[in-house]
Amino acid sequence: MKINVAVMFGGKSVEHEISVISALQAAESLDRDKYEVSFIYISKQGKMYTGEEIGKIESYKNIDALLKKSKQIILTNEAGRVVMTEYPLKLRFGKKPDTVIDVVLPIVHGTNVEDGTLQGYLKTLGVPFAGCDVLASAVGMDKHVMKLVFREAGIPVLESKCFLKTDFVDNEQTVISEIESAFGYPVICKPVNLGSSVGISKANNQEELAEVLELAFQFAPTVLVERAITSLREINCAVLGDIYEAEASECEEPLNATDILSYEDKYLAGSKSSGASKGMASLSRKIPADISAEQRELIRSMAVKAFKAIGGNGVARIDFMIDTADNTVYLNEINTIPGSLAFYLWKPVGVSYPQLLDRMIRLALKRAREEEDIVYSFDSNVLDNCNPGFSKSGKFGK
Repeated sequence: MKINVAVMFGGKSVEHEISVISALQAAESLDRDKYEVSFIYISKQGKMYTGEEIGKIESYKNIDALLKKSKQIILTNEAGRVVMTEYPLKLRFGKKPDTVIDVVLPIVHGTNVEDGTLQGYLKTLGVPFAGCDVLASAVGMDKHVMKLVFREAGIPVLESKCFLKTDFVDNEQTVISEIESAFGYPVICKPVNLGSSVGISKANNQEELAEVLELAFQFAPTVLVERAITSLREINCAVLGDIYEAEASECEEPLNATDILSYEDKYLAGSKSSGASKGMASLSRKIPADISAEQRELIRSMAVKAFKAIGGNGVARIDFMIDTADNTVYLNEINTIPGSLAFYLWKPVGVSYPQLLDRMIRLALKRAREEEDIVYSFDSNVLDNCNPGFSKSGKFGK
């Protein structure tokens, strides 16, 4: 019997479109002999849709028209099984049975979906899902908290400072002076909880710093600032597994990574000639990265250590920086649902995209089985001994 997999994507995020590309790209590689595949598209308004056209990339050229041809749905738990139900609910004879979901493959990027929000929703529903759990997803999205966890685990990260938008608005010069005192120039400013290089910029002087801070605060109420490495090499590595057992992929070096990779570098450069983006898979890169065997093993071991430090599951991509001035390696960030699921990093080590997806789904089902053994309630009910009324003080009646 086939496993019913729901590929879920979209959401209220500035990385919405990249999620669509990554998800439909992955769906093409799912083994249809093993899996019955359905699609759940989350609109930017947070509504869920399914239908024949939802799984076709060309349909997203006109999303309004796509949604008119699709069915809005809700997810419900019916007798222990999660199903997709058409919404609004309609009573009619001969109604097509609701679609049962055995496991969800969420391929989402950015705030409101990759940050633990969607994972918490799926966990509350009681449906197994691939990828990181709630806490790991939240830690992986918040660049400040992420650094604290990695630093505690003994993984080298750059020193940084966080600033609130209200502080910047109330006293811009104080914020700028604090940054200059801590780091000098150049510095990197980042929205604390976004990916895909959205809102990330480098400042070389005070005038530029004011501009890039204003830009970053358009995307998040908190901005992280750190020194910019002037002699930079960026190396990326993916990890697959869970907290018990995980392995690292081959390492890559983005070829234009002497500065910050922009959103356009990552997702639009490959579409200029072909007319369609292939996501992160289209980025110019060197695989394997041209680094020493010692650096390769250091980065791969650090990647696995970082993955386990946040309680990772499924596949994640960890981005590193090498300061070529002294060859120091720093962990930059972890992407708990990387663009294209970083499948291009697994091919060189003998893992095909279908195999990668298969292992992610198996890990999701393994975690669900483990959670079935955990006690979440007691047989005794404290409410049995409570008077149904409350006293005027707000305490339980006796």
